[in-house]
Formats: sequence, C-alpha cells, structure tokens
Amino acid sequence: MLEIRDIHKSFRGQTILEGLHFSLSKKETISILGESGSGKTTMLKIIAGLEKPDRGEIWLEGQNITALPPHRRKIVYLYQESLLFPHLNARENLAFGLRLQRADKAYIRQKTDAMLEQLGLSTQAHQYPHQLSGGQKQRVAFGRAMLINPTLLLLDEPFSSLDPSTRRQMQELLRRIMQQYEISGIFVSHDLKEALHLGDRLALMKAGQLQMYDSKALL
Repeated sequence: MLEIRDIHKSFRGQTILEGLHFSLSKKETISILGESGSGKTTMLKIIAGLEKPDRGEIWLEGQNITALPPHRRKIVYLYQESLLFPHLNARENLAFGLRLQRADKAYIRQKTDAMLEQLGLSTQAHQYPHQLSGGQKQRVAFGRAMLINPTLLLLDEPFSSLDPSTRRQMQELLRRIMQQYEISGIFVSHDLKEALHLGDRLALMKAGQLQMYDSKALL
C-alpha cells in the first residue's frame, strides 16, 4: 500500500535520512521507535508532503506521490498538539474536513453525530477547544481525521503530553477506530510498551536509517 524507496534528506550538510526504504501493507500499523533527532519526524513530514526529500520516491496505492502537495495525498498527519480550530466547537471541528469536501449537510450531521457518540463526546458537542481536556481534544482530532477517510494516518507521539490513564484510553480508542475504518498507520513513539501495543510490526530509527523487525519478539 505504501512504499518508501531510497529516501535521503540532509539539512545544512547534516544527514537526517540515509537510504530509507520500507513498505506498509493495507490495514497495517508500523510502530517506529528512536531517540530524539534520529529522523522520525522528518520521515513523517516527507511522507505527508510537508518536507521534500533530496532523493528517493514515495508510492501510495501504486501512485508516485513524491511531488504531490499534501492536500492531494489522502494522508493525515497528527501531532502531539490536537491543532483544533479555537473558534469552532467540537462538532464543527469534526465536520471541518467533510465541509471542505462539499459533502451534503444531512450526511455531515449524521456522520459527526455518530462519531461524537463513538468518541464518548456527545455531551461535549457544543464545547470549544478551551473547554475540553487534553484527551478530549485528541479524540476530536482523531475523529476529524477518520471522517475524511484517509488512506494513511501518521501519528507523531500523539499521546506524549497526556496523563497515564488518559494515554491508555487513547491507545485503545486509536486501535478500535483504525480497525473499524481499516486505516493503515505509522506510529512514532519513545515508549516501547506503547509501540508494542499499537504496532503490527516494529522498527527502530537510528542515525537516519530504519531497521525493520518482522516479529515483535526480535526487538
């Protein structure tokens, strides 16, 4: 479904990614571990189209998307911050992507109401981001991503700022929603236990190179 072919990237003479090469199957999630500065976030930004590689290609569902702008890639990149629109309430934030796609109003209402219930946020539908907890804001961000039916979900340590209890809840929510919507994903984390729990396969990023492990028992 996704193929990363010989990706190289340098900044000011410093090598960040060197010959990155791996593939991802449909409905599969790869968890990537690595120290800060190892190139994990740069890799995600290149896949999302937010950075350009110096060399190499990105193929998604048989199409070379290396030169495509981010909004044409059918990829959603989720950060540690939820990046919700402060002037929109939870329901409006959820509906934002569907409105950009010019979906029917009745369809948008049906989908957002169903997602609010699934996220456990029906009673917070009219609350604005500043009225929501960190976990609730991340739930809205996930729901907004799922509603536009992305081909690939990139997650850059999205739970790192949450307390342990909320973090566990978000891990289970992520697993459930990605399975339901059959979304492929790349999950970046510093937490080995979290990576093992959420990934079908594991990889280790070190000095701009990626070591894939086909079995979790090998890590």
